[in-house]
Amino acid sequence: MNYREESLKKHAEWKGKIETVCRVPTDGREALSLAYTPGVAEPCLAIKDDIEKSFELTRRWNTVAVITDGTAILGLGDIGPEAGMPVMEGKCALFKAYGGVDAFPICLKTKDAEEIIKTVKIISGSFGGINLEDISAPRCFEIETRLKEELEIPVFHDDQHGTAIVMTAALINSLKLAGKKKEEIKVVINGAGAAGIAIAKFLMLFGVKDLTMCDLKGVICEGAEWLNPAQKEIAKLTNRTRLTGTLKDAMKGADVLIGVSGPNCITKDMVKSMAAKPILFTCANPVPEINPADAKEAGAFIVGTGSSEYSNQINNVLVFPGLFRGALDVRATTVNTEMMIAAAHGIANCVTAKELSCDYILPYAYDKTAHDCVAEAVAEAAKKTGAAKLS
Repeated sequence: MNYREESLKKHAEWKGKIETVCRVPTDGREALSLAYTPGVAEPCLAIKDDIEKSFELTRRWNTVAVITDGTAILGLGDIGPEAGMPVMEGKCALFKAYGGVDAFPICLKTKDAEEIIKTVKIISGSFGGINLEDISAPRCFEIETRLKEELEIPVFHDDQHGTAIVMTAALINSLKLAGKKKEEIKVVINGAGAAGIAIAKFLMLFGVKDLTMCDLKGVICEGAEWLNPAQKEIAKLTNRTRLTGTLKDAMKGADVLIGVSGPNCITKDMVKSMAAKPILFTCANPVPEINPADAKEAGAFIVGTGSSEYSNQINNVLVFPGLFRGALDVRATTVNTEMMIAAAHGIANCVTAKELSCDYILPYAYDKTAHDCVAEAVAEAAKKTGAAKLS
C-alpha cells in the first residue's frame, strides 16, 4: 500500500478524525432544564465558590489540549498551524483510543514564545492537562519550562519527553539482553535538537554516566563557539572527556547509538567500530540513520527505529495516552521526573522475560495493556511524590 496516497484519500473521506459527542439527554424540557438553563446555574455557582469543582462538575477532569504552532510538524518542518492540523487530530484520536482521554487540537497562528505562553495560560482553565506538540527548538524549551512553572495542571512536551521515555524503555530491555549496566555503558546521541537534548537529560537522570552528543557540526563539547544556548547547557553535563571531532569519532567504542537526526548518516564501518553487542536506536523519519539490515550486517546486536516498517518501533504513542490517563486520574499538578521514569519502566515491564528478544524489545503501540500499565505506574508515582491531589 502507498500509505501517503491512501491516507490523503481517507482524510478526504473522513473529513476529520475526531468529533464532539453529547453525553447527556437533550430531548425534552426537563432534560434541557437540567443540562442547560435554568439548572446549569447551580454548578456554575459551585465552581465560582471552589474552582477545584470544575474537575468534578465538568469534563475538565478528562480533557487535554494538544497545542502546536506548526513549526516542527513530523519531519516536514515549519508548515504552519493549519497544515499541522491532521497530525494534531491524529494525536487526539490516539489519546482517546488508547487512554480514554478527550483531547482537542489547538493550532496557534503565532511563533512568538510569549504569545504562546500567554494563550495557553488563558485557556488552561478549560483543561486538565496541556500536551505541547511539534514546536521547534529552542523556543519549545522556554515554553514548556514557563508553563510548568506557572500552571497547576500537567504540562508535557511530547517531542522532548515522550521520546525520552520510550527511548529509555527500549534501553532498559536492550541492556537486559546485552547483559550490560546503565552506569557502565557509553552512549552517543546524534541530533542535538529538542528530542536529543531531552533524551540526554533524561538518560542521565535515569543513571547513564558516560554520554556524548553530536550534531551536524560535530561533537558537542563545552567551549565550542558554534553551540546554541540549549547546546551550551547540555555541554556542561555531557562529554566529560572533552572529545572533539565527528560522529564517526564519537561512535568508536560506544555501547549505544541513539539517532534523532537525519537519514543515512551512519555507515557500516561506524557500527563496526562500536563496542561488543552494539545497540542502535536510529529514529530519523521516514528514513533512519542507517538501514536496519545494513546495521545488523555490520554487527549490531539490537536495532530499533521510529518506523513501523521494521521490528522494534520506538514510538511515542506508547507514552502520552497512558501518561496523561494516570496523571488525570489522580489530578496531578505536574509531570515530574519520577512519573516519567515510572512510565519508562511501565512500558519496559510490559514485555515479559519470555517474550523479550532482539527483535521485540517494546510492546506494540496498539497494545492496550501497555497503556494501562503506564497509567498505573504514573498515577502511583504521582501519589508517592506528592504531585497528586487525589489519593
